[in-house]
Amino acid sequence: MSFTGREDHSITLATAGDWTRNYRTANSGATKGHFFGRDAIESILAQEGCVGIRIYYALDGSGVKQLIINGALANENDLYNGVLAERSITCPTHCGANNPLNTTT
Repeated sequence: MSFTGREDHSITLATAGDWTRNYRTANSGATKGHFFGRDAIESILAQEGCVGIRIYYALDGSGVKQLIINGALANENDLYNGVLAERSITCPTHCGANNPLNTTT
């Protein structure tokens, strides 16, 4: 399989709300989400040949969960020598208003 950048990743709000609630219920008190700014995402996507992003789970030197974002090529390879993003801003504490994706109800 090759990546095209046009893969369908759509999900309904109802399903997304169910899935995120399932996670929050199973992992009470854990990080609910991660924010990466537009500039970081656009810098990754602007790389030559980049058709999308890949997100890796990681643990930093203190054992705290992190996400690493890098570009991906159509042949499924990573743009690991290119722009990488890390150190997301987490929810909590920066969650915004309550909504189906970040509350337990």
